[in-house]
Amino acid sequence: MRLTIELSSLNVRHASGGPFGAAVFDEEGRLVAPGMNLVVSSGCSLFHAETVALVFAQKVLGRYDLGDGRALRYELYASTEPCAMCFGAIPWSGVSALLCGARSGDARAIGFDEGDKPGDWTTLLEKRGIRVELDLLRPEAVAVLQDYASSGGEIYNPRKTPLYPPLTGEG
Repeated sequence: MRLTIELSSLNVRHASGGPFGAAVFDEEGRLVAPGMNLVVSSGCSLFHAETVALVFAQKVLGRYDLGDGRALRYELYASTEPCAMCFGAIPWSGVSALLCGARSGDARAIGFDEGDKPGDWTTLLEKRGIRVELDLLRPEAVAVLQDYASSGGEIYNPRKTPLYPPLTGEG
């Protein structure tokens, strides 16, 4: 977790992206791939730290399913819990665990729109065999978010309300 927080802090210090970092580690604790938020610097809304780390891990390992059908175990660390987009990408990545620092509410507190995730998002991942741990080094992760806001970092997609009403029923 310290690495992901340091990656997010480096993004703030160098103004190279949003205040988010992520990394994929193997079951021995070895780094497979780091990820930094590159949304603003790349001009691409998909380049969140989690997706960058997952893409690079998949490239390094040469497969789209990091867990290779659950035969292998890889963990995704994220300096802040995933937004709606990254939450959706996690089950398809093949990771066996997600470990997070700051909460979505912490990112919202400085103005980011984290999208609409189900309230029971951790349970939904756990039902898919993905262990979830929250609040690891949360004060340190929140401090990076606050540094970003106080330094005038760009708050992209700052919507405070959902774009669409919640879905009801089946469609």
